[in-house]
Amino acid sequence: MQLVRGIDRWRNTRACVATIGNFDGVHLGHQAMLKQLSDVAKKHALPSCVISFEPLPHEYFSGESSPARLDGFRDRLLNIAAQGIDHLLLLRFDEAQATQQADAFVQRILVEKLNAKHVLIGDDFRFGHKREGDFAKLQAHAQSHGFTAEQFDTFSLNNDRVSSTRIRELLSAGDLAQAQTLLGRKYSISGRVVHGEKVGRQLGFPTANIALKRHRPPLRGVFAVVAHDQTADKSYAAVANLGERPTVGGRRLLLEVHALNSDVSLYGHHLKIDFHEFIRGEQKFDSLDALKAAISDDSDTASRILNGNPKLTFLSNRIH
Repeated sequence: MQLVRGIDRWRNTRACVATIGNFDGVHLGHQAMLKQLSDVAKKHALPSCVISFEPLPHEYFSGESSPARLDGFRDRLLNIAAQGIDHLLLLRFDEAQATQQADAFVQRILVEKLNAKHVLIGDDFRFGHKREGDFAKLQAHAQSHGFTAEQFDTFSLNNDRVSSTRIRELLSAGDLAQAQTLLGRKYSISGRVVHGEKVGRQLGFPTANIALKRHRPPLRGVFAVVAHDQTADKSYAAVANLGERPTVGGRRLLLEVHALNSDVSLYGHHLKIDFHEFIRGEQKFDSLDALKAAISDDSDTASRILNGNPKLTFLSNRIH
């Protein structure tokens, strides 16, 4: 997949088929929509293009109070690419974008730059200043500019509407199983391992600290996870803490991963953390000894959880 940052950097001269949206999480609904886009692209022998935004529109308008993202920037790109999309056009969402009229968006982006022959949007998608652009407006432009427009209906599973908002709620509640059902895969976070304060090592539980940067996932607590080392192509059963570490006076969000019964150096490696089961919420302990005992219990719990999963037998020799 080709990533193009900004419409002025778009250099593709071929026509395309396009869709527009945030695609946070790339859940089953997104996957079905992107498959539909790819099918149309193949039918007309044209490349497919996803148009998205950075920051996400609701982040621009709501700032720090905006809902947590499901995916960090890199994960969103990788999850979109995994659907077989040819191009991702990433538009900076700023004041100019927020105040652009819907008609101008269609004319400049879809018609003049992309030469879109087919445009697919979700039934709840709005675009342009004050969300004035809807499917009816897109259809009107399609008729006058010679492209076709299609609306993708709400995607439901077992009468449950599949949406990023719903998955966010499930993760916040620690319901990883139902979130996995709507995502079509384990919820995961990836990032590079960076040096931390070595508190875990001092307690006898060395951790790999994952750089979250500006990503603020919707879940908190202690989890049984599988850490996939994408640098060395290895996987480890592990226990992870996602939080601010109140016992040691932490103030910034960290994802700390302790490989069970494995003493490995992962600094600089890129890890993908698959969240398997919620163990407990983050809490503040009265002493480091109490924290150490809790981490030991958490590790034992994670070991039992992962040992009990027949799909993870390849990891059994790494679990005590």
